[in-house]
Amino acid sequence: MKKIISIIAAAALAVGIFSACGTQKNAATEQEKARLKIVTTIFPEYDWVNEILGDNKADVTLLLDNGVDLHSYQPTAEDILKISECDMFIYVGGESDEWAEDALKEAKNKNMKVVNLLEALGETVKEEEVKEGMQEEEHEHEENGEHKEHEEPEYDEHVWLSLKNTQTLVTKIADTLSQTDAKNAASYKSNANAYNQKLARLDDEYRSAVNAASAKTLLFGDRFPFRYLVDDYGLDYYAAFAGCSAETEASFETILFLAKKIDELGLKSITQIESADGRIAETIKQNTASKNQQILTLDSMQSTTSKDISNGASYLTIMKKNLAVLTEALK
Repeated sequence: MKKIISIIAAAALAVGIFSACGTQKNAATEQEKARLKIVTTIFPEYDWVNEILGDNKADVTLLLDNGVDLHSYQPTAEDILKISECDMFIYVGGESDEWAEDALKEAKNKNMKVVNLLEALGETVKEEEVKEGMQEEEHEHEENGEHKEHEEPEYDEHVWLSLKNTQTLVTKIADTLSQTDAKNAASYKSNANAYNQKLARLDDEYRSAVNAASAKTLLFGDRFPFRYLVDDYGLDYYAAFAGCSAETEASFETILFLAKKIDELGLKSITQIESADGRIAETIKQNTASKNQQILTLDSMQSTTSKDISNGASYLTIMKKNLAVLTEALK
């Protein structure tokens, strides 16, 4: 009889344990469902959001996570679904992600909060610039069988490469996040303020480095997405292509112009972005008088992957590395 009672007691205890586990599992599932769902297009947005969240839990998605850059990205059906159902969507808002406007029109979540970086910066957004010697890209469209010049202004989308812009955008994202999740608003704003202080200190370091530099001009054997950065610190630049250009082959005239500009200014470096294969920079170098310039790489954060993030990449660490490269380039 005692043995039977022991068996019954053990069974009851087991049922209790399984019930408790089931309850805990259901509670955890409900918590996960209740988490904010935030979708970002590019790495800087993703990193800023995580800095603002701090210890607060949310499901944050980075759409461009495999090295494809903003200018060539095409969303999948799964990407569109994630946007449609999320609580907050952050995107650049330029010509490269016009697809996002269509995705937002079809969104299931009508209470979704949206942050468009270009809209948030307003009149401080710059039109794309074609500098002397830069290879122009033709913008045409077909209308009634005829080619027409594309007359609408094209804005420089690389707003995240300005530390000043970033402080404005971090504040905007924190404010929008606070509207979405009011109970944690104080935490979001505190985290944003702390992060903006770090950005402001780094901005001061950039200014000091530029002020101390002997050269004040960058020469890019590549696309040039750093217009906002050079304008922040009063630097000049020459480049093969504009920042949003799809061109990959520089003409002989462009190469020769840039090589002569290096000789004229006595520049010791040629710069490129992280995705470059180095061919254009090397060809420019071989057409200079001394042929001894160093080729340096500035990271525009257009090719940052999930693997880079897991290895510790952050907006601040990349911008600090860029400062070291910039200091070297301006010697």
